[in-house]
Amino acid sequence: MAVHDHPHRHPGFRFPSLRRSGTARPTTEASAATTATATSPYVLAVLRVLTGFVFLWAFLDKTFGFGYATPSGKGWIDGGSPTKGFLSGVAAGPMESTFHDWAGAGWADWLFMLGLLGIGLALIAGIGLRLAAVAGTAMMALMWIAEWPPAKHLSDGSASMSTNPFADYHLVYAVVLIALAAAGAGATWGLGKLWARLPFVSRNRWLI
Repeated sequence: MAVHDHPHRHPGFRFPSLRRSGTARPTTEASAATTATATSPYVLAVLRVLTGFVFLWAFLDKTFGFGYATPSGKGWIDGGSPTKGFLSGVAAGPMESTFHDWAGAGWADWLFMLGLLGIGLALIAGIGLRLAAVAGTAMMALMWIAEWPPAKHLSDGSASMSTNPFADYHLVYAVVLIALAAAGAGATWGLGKLWARLPFVSRNRWLI
C-alpha cells in the first residue's frame, strides 16, 4: 500500500513557539529598568551623605586636630593654619608662587574652612546642592592646580610621582558634586523637598 503525503497534513513534530519568549524579554527588561529607577535615588543618597562626610570630617579634623591628617594640638582652634602646610608645600604648576603667598593667610584659612563646612553640611542635609557643587568644584579645581598632576618633575627636579597626568580624586569629587546637584539627590534621605518649598528658595532656584 502506498502512502501519499497530504499537502495540508501537519507534521507530528513541531518547533517550540518563540512567541512566549519574545514577550518575556521586554517584560524582564522593563522590570529591571523599574528596579534600577527605584533604587537609584537611594544609591545617590548614600553617595551624597558619604561625600558630605568627607568634607565635614576634613573641617572637623583641621579645626580640632583629632590626630588624623592634623596632629593633636595643631588644629585651627589651637592657632594652626589649615592652609599653610598644604599651600607652602606646592612644588609644581603655574600657580606655585601664588599658592606660597596665600599659605597661612587669614582670608585663605577662613574661605577654605567655611567651604569645607558649608559643602559638608549641604550634602549631608541634602540642601543647596547647586551652591555646594559650584563651591566644591572651584575648591577641587584649585587643589588640582596645587598638586598639578601633569608635572613629571617638581620645581627642584625630583620626580613628582604623579600617578595620572590628568584624572585624580579632585576631579572625581567635582564630577560627583555636579552629578548630585543635577540629579536632585537631596530629595531622598535629605531635606531637599522641604528646602525647595521655602519661599526665598522657590523664588531663587539657584539655591536648590
